[in-house]
Amino acid sequence: MGHTPRSQAVPLCALLLVSLAPVFAACGGSSNPLADKPYDATDQVRLAGADSGRKADPSKPLEVTASGGDRITDVTATDAAGRYVKGELAPDGSRWHSTGALAAGAHYTVRVSTEDEDGAQGRRTIGFDTNPADRLLRVAFGPQNGTYGVGQPITAELSEPVQDPVARAVVERTLHVESEPATQGAWHWVDNRTLHYRPAEYWPAHATIDVHATLDGIKVGGGLYGGPSKPVRLTTGDRVEAVTDAAGHYMTVMKNGETLRTIPVTTGKPGYATRNGVKVILGRESFVRMRGTSIGIAEGSDDAYDLPVYWATRVTWSGEYVHAAPWSEGSQGMDNVSHGCTGMSTANAKWFFDNVRVGDIVKVVGSAGATMTPFDNGFGDWNMPWKQWREGSALVAGKREGTGPADVARLRPEL
Repeated sequence: MGHTPRSQAVPLCALLLVSLAPVFAACGGSSNPLADKPYDATDQVRLAGADSGRKADPSKPLEVTASGGDRITDVTATDAAGRYVKGELAPDGSRWHSTGALAAGAHYTVRVSTEDEDGAQGRRTIGFDTNPADRLLRVAFGPQNGTYGVGQPITAELSEPVQDPVARAVVERTLHVESEPATQGAWHWVDNRTLHYRPAEYWPAHATIDVHATLDGIKVGGGLYGGPSKPVRLTTGDRVEAVTDAAGHYMTVMKNGETLRTIPVTTGKPGYATRNGVKVILGRESFVRMRGTSIGIAEGSDDAYDLPVYWATRVTWSGEYVHAAPWSEGSQGMDNVSHGCTGMSTANAKWFFDNVRVGDIVKVVGSAGATMTPFDNGFGDWNMPWKQWREGSALVAGKREGTGPADVARLRPEL
């Protein structure tokens, strides 16, 4: 057994004609084995695969067994971060095995409680390490730390593709977005390597947004385990929105709901109509050389151009800008003559350039063009309805609004 059984009370005590409490005090013992100091159960408890001092295989379950007539009453297994490993205890207390996956390259502490045939309590604590992973899945969050407009989505780029729905759910549970003030949001799988996160509505103005992952060491699937990642912290500025009415030929710039300026503009002419919908500012360039060949216009054709452009605010990767267009001032406010960009006077373009930041919203209405796509030409995320956006999450897809753990935790999906 590896321990001395608790001594029995002397029979003579039962003959003493005194109260019950003094009887036990006088006999110097206790009738309750739970009150005794737990015995060392090292000889009675074995942890398969980790008692040898070697590192354990994280792909295999833990198994704790009891011997010598002892039975296991409780097992807790935690990693260095305090995360518990789920497990199941046999009805007869002979064994316990883990039902949750172990992390790779992690240190675990297993605490086992036992009970012998006399009811005495035993304890054993076992520490062990798991082998590091052969393949690591890393995540890189974007954008970088800084202040952005309220339309800025958060991105997560994975180092390896993840296609299996179960593996996607494992990854997504470890990606955390916390904002102050709190705002409901969800991740959306753009493809096997890319996720975007956005709230149901735009971010609040002057919010703080913290993004981090707890993927490190987590088993994703097969031999793939999560690797370390760097957190990011974003803040949002004022809510700045520019709404261009392509049919009316003007842009209204608003800050926190108040109109700052109404600007005469020209947008895309027939055949080059500006995209409708919500776009997010991607960058600001004080000077750009614009050539028609960059959008497929042949040199020497009637539509060919090669122009120096100032105060250019980019809204698509394919080359749509809000910029100074002094050559078209006669058409601004009256006609659409551009190749898809939104043109305005140099003074207005400089003012716009100075009053917006990356992540601010540029919305176009009334154009004959198609609607901005969500993901393949910048950030058109806001053009996807919220219900459809949620369907792109591996955690909440197919669930009614408010029914999933991500809804309960808001921006902190439960592990």
